[in-house]
Parts: sequence; C-alpha cells; structure tokens
Amino acid sequence: MELHVVIEGKRGLAEQIYRQIREAIRSGRLAAGEQLPPSRLLAEQLGVSRKTVSEAYARLTYDQLVTGLVGSGSFVASRQVQQGHALQREDLAGAAIVEHWHRIDMPLTHPMSDARLRYEYIGGATARALFPQEQWRKCSLHALRRTADLHGFYADPQGLLALREAIRRHIGFSRGVTCTPQDILVTNGAQQALDLIARVLVEPGCTVAVEDPGYPLAHVLFEAQRARVVAVPVDAQGIVVDAIPDGTRLIYTTPAHQFPLGLPMSSARRQALLERARELKAIVIEDDYDSEFRYEGQPLEPLYTLDRHGLVAYVGTFSKTLSPELRLGYVIAPPSLQHALTTAKQLTDWHTTTTVQWAMAKFIGDGHLLRHIRRCHSVYGARREHIIARFQSDLSPWFELVPSVAGFHVAALCRRPINLELLCHLARRVEVGLYPLDELYRGDNRRSGLLMGYGAIESLDIDPSLDRVRDILMEIAG
Repeated sequence: MELHVVIEGKRGLAEQIYRQIREAIRSGRLAAGEQLPPSRLLAEQLGVSRKTVSEAYARLTYDQLVTGLVGSGSFVASRQVQQGHALQREDLAGAAIVEHWHRIDMPLTHPMSDARLRYEYIGGATARALFPQEQWRKCSLHALRRTADLHGFYADPQGLLALREAIRRHIGFSRGVTCTPQDILVTNGAQQALDLIARVLVEPGCTVAVEDPGYPLAHVLFEAQRARVVAVPVDAQGIVVDAIPDGTRLIYTTPAHQFPLGLPMSSARRQALLERARELKAIVIEDDYDSEFRYEGQPLEPLYTLDRHGLVAYVGTFSKTLSPELRLGYVIAPPSLQHALTTAKQLTDWHTTTTVQWAMAKFIGDGHLLRHIRRCHSVYGARREHIIARFQSDLSPWFELVPSVAGFHVAALCRRPINLELLCHLARRVEVGLYPLDELYRGDNRRSGLLMGYGAIESLDIDPSLDRVRDILMEIAG
C-alpha cells in the first residue's frame, strides 16, 4: 500500500494529513481493509511529531473512515454506500429485453473450482495435469517481448498474422483444411466465433437449424438473438437433412464428432447437407471442436473442404486441445462473411489479447502443440478404453455406449428405465459428477443416458468412481 502525503509549511499539520488521507479513502486510492502506516513510522517519514499523526488518525476514526484494532494498527473502514430506492428489473424502460436475458438457462456450465467434485465426468473439460507448463511459460515470455514493441497501439481485429499463419499450417496438417491466413479470424474461443456469426446473420424471427441432441450453448445463443431455432433430429448418419425446414438461414452441426452422441456424419449425409444448404442459400457452421483426438479409422473430410459454393464457416478451438482458460478459437469464414465478421469482432472487443496470440503462435510454430496433442491422445485413449471396458462389463446391465472414435467423451444410453436425476444426486453425495443426456435434447425424441467426459477424470480414479456409480445403480435400479 502506497500512501502519499505532502506537508506544506508548518501550520495545520494534522489538518493536512487528515484531509489528504480522507481524500485518498473517498477516491478509492485507499481501499477498504488496507492498513495505514503506524503513526510513529508516518511521523518519521513526514518529519512531524507522532502526536500530530495520531491526532489526524483520531479524526479519521471519529469520522468512521478508519478503524483502529488494538495490537494490530489502523485500517481503512468498509464504506457504507448510501443508496436511494434501486429500480427493480420490471421498472426499467428496457424491462422486456432484460427479462428475456434473465430467463435464459445456461446448461452444461462447468463448476467453479470450489464446487468441483473429486471425480468429474463433465464433458469438454481437459486434463489439467497434462498442460505443458514449462513450454507455455517460455512461449509467454517470448510473447511479452513481442508485445513490448506494440507502442500502445491496438492490434489487427482479425488476429495476429503470425498466429493466423500458424493456424493455417496446423489445420492443414491435422485436418486437411486448405485456406489462407486472410480467411482466418481469431476469436475468444469457439463461443465467440458462434456469437459473431449470429451477429451478422441472425435477426428476430429468422430460422436457425441445430442438431438435436446438440451443443446447448449454440442453441441458447441463437435463441438469445431472437431466432426461431429448430431442433433437427440426429440419426446414425448425422443430422437428418430432410428435416431442415425451408427458409433456414443458418445450420449448426458437429459432423466430425457429433455432440453429444459422438457419431461421425457419413460421407453421403455430408454431401446431402451441403446440397440442402445450397438450395437454401444458408450458411453451415461446422464446429470441429475435438476431432484432433481420433482413436480408430481414418477421419472423413471436413465439410469445409467439400464445400464448392462458399457456404461453410469452419469453427475451431484450442480449448479442447490445450486449455479452455486461454480463450482462443478461430473461424475460417467464407468470402461472403469475412469483412462482416471482422467488423463485428472489432465492435465487440476490438481484438483478442495479443500476448496470448503471440504465445500460441510460438507454441504451434515450435511444434509444442502437436507433441501435446500426441501426449493427450495417449492418455485419453487409455481412459477411453478403461471406461468402455467398465460399461461393457459390470455397468452393462444399465447402460450401452454409443460407438465413438474421436474426442474425449462418450454417450452412455440407458438400457432400462433409470431415475437419472436421483442417480446424479446420489453420485454427487459420494463426490462423483455425472451429467444426464436429457438436458441436451430439445425435441420429443429424447434418449435417456449420461454424458461421460474423460478429460478431467484421472486414470486411477476411473475404477473407484465407477464402483460408486455401480453401487448406487444396484441400490436404486436393481
């Protein structure tokens, strides 16, 4: 805590000290709870008597700006902010739109650190212990040196060219996607990429088609923009193209690893989807969120590489390959949307943090990302096999797994009626986080089951946690 007091002349010394400390407190330069210097120390620094400082402290205490604690010292008191009658939400001129946002439910929200359970099976969480701390630290130091040359100017809203070039090389190698750095827009995670696309395409009443079941925050995002969101069912080949209604403007899909069921979209269905999008003149959002972790077979071509009419916006993220806390994603936009998306990005937050961008560009360029993905692939693959083995043995009377060859979650469908709400409640009581599939459906054809993410669960914790789940099932389901 820095306290600046300037003494002028030799008159009214206590008054001068009192006024300057009072102003520091009222302006917020001295925050509530901060300790003031001992009166003897401040007196020595100012060249005044200790009695003078004590007199100023006494006045501050009398005015309830400072609290004295015997044996501890003097502290800035908590300020009691006097307010008039605060308007309620329904009293506001914009009450209707505020109420609209107030009613939005946020499903599948990750628990905060103080609410996490010992055994977590939530989807989308990465293995924290696998994060390459040392390599990222070196790349961050490199980034700090690069940002020192910015001279205080804002950066390119589209993203640093070095990062866009690194992304171009990475997705060309890992996913066979061919593009230029000018096609790429860096975003704060995939969620901002979806938000920007919605901003430039969605208006109240327009039709947006999403998979059912599907990624809930995409559905909620489009609904928040007042779109008419149609839940299109998913079968064994992917989104049912024939169910996409006429007039659809935007189609959201996860073809490489359907969320949450995990099935890949077939080649025939991909072609049919692109043809339907061409008929509708609709943009297709291809959310390729975790397909870099593939355990069986050859990956099918992304929709983006099959697109011949500039209708696919390819969305990628580093939240699943590295860490969601970095908030780094990107969208490879069709030419018709590139300028609009860059403008929307600049109006939203101007640009993504340049320090993180420089660090990621270095991280990719030095080969750390591919090495990290290979390391995670080995760990996630072992966890996946472990979970499959359990669901094919002692958990098989209650659940069957949907075949999945990529990502780091699997869907377990109920073989028999199970009270999943009770199961999840009892599991939480024994420190196991389970999450039902039901919440990810919007239509009527719901399938009961669990979303089993294996990014956050340690390999040695799989057996003891699933033992607890099995015991609960034996108790409640027989």
